[in-house]
Amino acid sequence: MNTHRLLAIVALLLVVAAPAAHALRCGNRLLSSGDFEFQVRERCGNPYWIEQHYQTLIAGDDGVEIVQPVEYSAWFFNFGANRLLVRLLFRDGRLVREETLDRGVAELGSACSAARLREGVSSGELVAYCGEPSSRYVQPTLVSRRISAGLYRQSDSYREDWTYDFGGDTVYLLHLARGRVEGVELVSR
Repeated sequence: MNTHRLLAIVALLLVVAAPAAHALRCGNRLLSSGDFEFQVRERCGNPYWIEQHYQTLIAGDDGVEIVQPVEYSAWFFNFGANRLLVRLLFRDGRLVREETLDRGVAELGSACSAARLREGVSSGELVAYCGEPSSRYVQPTLVSRRISAGLYRQSDSYREDWTYDFGGDTVYLLHLARGRVEGVELVSR
């Protein structure tokens, strides 16, 4: 076997055997897709923010339906100002995805500015930078989508309005959809 082929095989084996470079490590333990919520809590501690939403899958014809509820939870972790914020998504209590966000903070709510209150920012980032909102209004809406004949998916749209009041003549009103800011308004007092 020639040297180039042998090096390519060794490199491929190292890539396959190595854990993902982006995988979250809490202490000396690595998180893996499929981990239970309790395992993540034991390894990483309590998240500083949790958002939850639900879906219901409905299948059936001829008057018989099978209804399967699905719970999604997003956990947010702040490991300090020298690391990135992390969002972990769970489906029915099992880890399905990890997402790194913007830079963490030394203390929750200590890094707020008007520049942080912008479209695309997640609810967890808002809480990390600005603290919890002074008011929060949840607009419950159920969305039903037909996936195919006899199969529907219902989910809450979990729209929210968050208010941040920094004093002065105006208040920031943030419109969130699916856990992210989709609009910002300045509202007079």
